[in-house]
Amino acid sequence: MSDAPRSPRERFREQTRNEAKQVAMEQLAESGAAGISVNAIAKRMGVTGPALYRYFANRDALLTELVTDGYRDLAETLEGLAHEHRGEPPEVRFREVAAGFRAWALRAPQWFLLLFGTPVPGFRAPEGTVEFADRAFRPVLEVLAETEPPPASAADALDGQLLAWRDRRGGLAQPAPALQKAIRAWARMHGMISLEITGQFAGMEVDPEPLYRAEVESILTGSW
Repeated sequence: MSDAPRSPRERFREQTRNEAKQVAMEQLAESGAAGISVNAIAKRMGVTGPALYRYFANRDALLTELVTDGYRDLAETLEGLAHEHRGEPPEVRFREVAAGFRAWALRAPQWFLLLFGTPVPGFRAPEGTVEFADRAFRPVLEVLAETEPPPASAADALDGQLLAWRDRRGGLAQPAPALQKAIRAWARMHGMISLEITGQFAGMEVDPEPLYRAEVESILTGSW
C-alpha cells in the first residue's frame, strides 16, 4: 500500500528544509562548520531568521541534520560497494570499500571535515547520530573480519574495551582481533584522507592516490 500523498504544506516544508541544508553545505565549503549561521542562511534564502527557526530550532539542530545526512550518505555509499562486490574475495571487497571512502571524501570534503575534522565549538552530536556512524564503519568491519587478524601486539590490551563497545552497540558478532583490525584500518584510512583533503601533501609533490592504495595494501598484508 502506497503512502498517502503529502499536502502542499508538507512539500513546502521539506523543500524549505532541503534548501536551508544546501545553503548550509555551501557555508561549510566556504568557512567551515564554525561559520554556519541560521540567520545568514535565512538571509541568503531571502527569508527572515525567525521564519527559518520554524524549521530548525537552532544552529545545533541544523548541524545535527547535516551530520546525520553525512553519515547516512557515507554508509549508503560503502554498503552499496560491499553489496556490489559480494561474492568476491574479501581483499577485493576491502579495496573497493576503501577506495569508495576516499572517493566519497573527495567529492564532499566539507562533509568529511564536518564528520571527522576539528570538533565544532559548543556542538556535540546527539546519540541518535551514532547509528549512522556505526553503519558507515560496519562495511569495513565485516569485510576485514574475513581476512587474517593483525599479529599480537601491545594493542591487544584494547580487546576488552573493543568487546565492551561491540556489546553496547548490539548487532555485532565479530571477535576482538577483527574489531581491532577494523578500527585501526579505519584510523589509518581516515588519517591519509585527512592529510590529502587539507592539502598536506601539496608541498611534498606526492600523489596521494597511490600512497593511499599502498596504505590499504599494508592493512591487508598485516604491516602494522
